[in-house]
Amino acid sequence: MAMISQPGSSHWMISNEMHCKFRHNGVKISASTMEAPKTKEIFSGLRPSSWNYLKAAQSFRLHASSGAVLCRGRRFIVAASPPTDGAVVAAEPLTKEDLVGFLASGCKPKEKWRIGTEHEKFGFETETLRPMTYEQIAQILNAISERFGGDKIMEGDHVIGLKQGGQSITLEPGGQFELSGAPLETLHQTCAEVNTHLDQVKSVAEELGIGFVGIGFQPKWEHNDIPVMPKGRYEIIRDYVPKVGSLGLDTMFRTCTVQVNLDFSSEADMIRKFRAGLALQPIATAIFANSPFTEGKPNGYLSMRSETWTDIDSDRAGMLPFVFDDSFGSTYEEQNKPWTLVYLNIPLIHFNCQSITLTTSRHDKESFKLTPTARFERYVDYALDVPMYCVYRNKQYINCTGMSFRDFMAGKLPSLPGERPTIKDWEDHLTSIYTEVRLKKILEMRGADVGPWRRLCALPAFWVGLLYDEVSLQNVLDMIADWTPEEREMLRNKVPKSGLKTPFRDGLLKHVAQDVVKLAQDGLERRGFEETSFLNEVKEVVETGITPAEKLLELYHGKWGQSVDPVFEELRY
Repeated sequence: MAMISQPGSSHWMISNEMHCKFRHNGVKISASTMEAPKTKEIFSGLRPSSWNYLKAAQSFRLHASSGAVLCRGRRFIVAASPPTDGAVVAAEPLTKEDLVGFLASGCKPKEKWRIGTEHEKFGFETETLRPMTYEQIAQILNAISERFGGDKIMEGDHVIGLKQGGQSITLEPGGQFELSGAPLETLHQTCAEVNTHLDQVKSVAEELGIGFVGIGFQPKWEHNDIPVMPKGRYEIIRDYVPKVGSLGLDTMFRTCTVQVNLDFSSEADMIRKFRAGLALQPIATAIFANSPFTEGKPNGYLSMRSETWTDIDSDRAGMLPFVFDDSFGSTYEEQNKPWTLVYLNIPLIHFNCQSITLTTSRHDKESFKLTPTARFERYVDYALDVPMYCVYRNKQYINCTGMSFRDFMAGKLPSLPGERPTIKDWEDHLTSIYTEVRLKKILEMRGADVGPWRRLCALPAFWVGLLYDEVSLQNVLDMIADWTPEEREMLRNKVPKSGLKTPFRDGLLKHVAQDVVKLAQDGLERRGFEETSFLNEVKEVVETGITPAEKLLELYHGKWGQSVDPVFEELRY
């Protein structure tokens, strides 16, 4: 949509090595330079009749072989537009292009890629092993804030979290205590952040007789024993999920995960990482499987946490087969061939960038952002039809279950008649999608059970080594290139029960996992931060083929005398 810039605001945001400009019929095109390969000409559907309402339908890529480009260098890369903020006033309601632009705004150059780690954990009374109550949680949050600093996050009169610089502490529906870490550059920083957080939590909790355990599924207590957190959003979700799946309440109240959030540089980079992450997610599930108990006895699974996600809501969970389709993206090589901007059927300039700003000479207070659409748009189309949970208005959550964000865009929500969404509503909606890999302005790897602190550092090491190194990423893509949709789905469905012993082609998943971990190690070595030691826990698992859950089951049937109570001490932080 057209944006009316306020005084002092920036028309565009560029990540560049060199600034270049082109002008045609009064239209100025700005971009930034880097290196590019040979060009490929594609006609793009621009509507030239009115530059004031120019929309982009494709991802354009600049190339300096066109004599119209007035700059040195060969390849042009421009950062996508950031989401709307207080300095920009929307003249029109949100469009689908705005939703696409929100995702595209996550693109950033490799030197700005960061690592964000999140993990959840169960709190329990050390004397009774019962789940901690909300009142005990509030005491812990207040004490951490007073002792170590942090701004309290409130909902009504209830403290429901803390903001500590770039990181935050939040509560899952059943009181699972979650750290959402800051975006950090190295795994050393990530692990230090985790250790500092655990030290702070332990120093406060132990004084209150509370401990925390790192396991993927609540091992002892029934659902009715779990306290419900005083958060309006969770009340709405709790009432809705039993209507669309049999395990949704278990997922909400009795599971804990560890995940890593990673960056991408472009649509093409996003596609490659999305595909690699989805295909390998069952391997991560197997390696980190750590939830074999339910209500005091073995549940028949190695990762009960992962199993619960198979029957929570098929509209918002799963493996997203379309990510592997041609409709979601072509090959990496094809994506990196520059395209050509065509105006009135006249090839003007070759493009090889993520977005371009066009500003008319007569209306220099208006700017138009050309952002990548073809593949981000496919995900937007999917997310638009995912049923909503709620909308936050006037400090209250409004129940919108069963309606789609597409309805919201059209002003057709019965609970908010005629009202249309903000970009913050879109951001909130994206968090209600629970696929094995989730796309926001980052990619979230969501397949692992939480475990002891060493595994909290191993999970980001696993994915960073695979996805942040170009050689390892390409090797993964080559490895999975001929995996069929049926094979990927089979792995997703069988791994929660059989782990690394899941049959795959001529061997076991263990053998594939060994190759994958070697690629992760190689990728970490090439990063040059001496991070490979964080994979030690993972290497031991794939070498033996014995998952953490199987070790717990061996203790249960042996040393523990068929009691799950010792797990609270075994996996206590």
